[in-house]
Amino acid sequence: MHHPRETDAPPPTTDRAFPGHCAARSGGLDAMETQLIRCRACPRLVEWREEIGAARRAAFRDWEYWARPVPGFGPPDAALAVIGLAPAAHGGNRTGRMFTGDASGDFLFAALHAVGLASQPEATHRDDGLELYGVRITAPVHCAPPRNKPTPDERATCRPWLARELELLAPTLKAVLALGAFAWQALLPVLDDAGRRIPRPRPAFAHGAEFTLPALGDDRGPLHILGSYHPSQQNTFTGKLTPAMLTDLLARAAELAGLNGHR
Repeated sequence: MHHPRETDAPPPTTDRAFPGHCAARSGGLDAMETQLIRCRACPRLVEWREEIGAARRAAFRDWEYWARPVPGFGPPDAALAVIGLAPAAHGGNRTGRMFTGDASGDFLFAALHAVGLASQPEATHRDDGLELYGVRITAPVHCAPPRNKPTPDERATCRPWLARELELLAPTLKAVLALGAFAWQALLPVLDDAGRRIPRPRPAFAHGAEFTLPALGDDRGPLHILGSYHPSQQNTFTGKLTPAMLTDLLARAAELAGLNGHR
């Protein structure tokens, strides 16, 4: 049985204002994670993640599910951020790490490894030795949603966590890859609120979409924004997103971020 990392965090909270209150006051990514995994601000998501954690899938009956908000992971000085949708019920919600333990993660990490941004092509649990090189993986919604579909209200409630994470990454961040339209739609308003000048009309999501935001002050350089189809099974099984398509986009994102990879 694999156990997620234990924490000394205080008891969780159901306050709907909790994300906005605590995210902005987090002094660093570790401090933010300690607060984030306490969050119970979205009743539907809390009920679902815990129900899944208690019932479990037959293949994982020996697991102790994480069944809490899943934080982002990767180095605190990442030059590239990869933003997904939300944890999978039996993936991140089980293992406690984004894109870990499910088919979407297998597809993503194989591509990251192929371009030298991950130490291994598979992610099975939090202690599997996986390292990311210059990349931080996160999501606009940190709890597993029913049918993989968070509501707009849930996305808005969770938004302060994404805003703070990107703010903490800002000194080194050079590129962001949004996996899917949901991530794209969540990302642009966050950047707009942070003072980045989003073009008008707002760029539309598409696989391969790319634009650059100008530098912000003296300590925030240009930020490159890219879009990719999400590596969900409905895209990968149908061929809408192929390994080569994602690998090519990650290679482009790595180039824009100034990452040479570890191959």
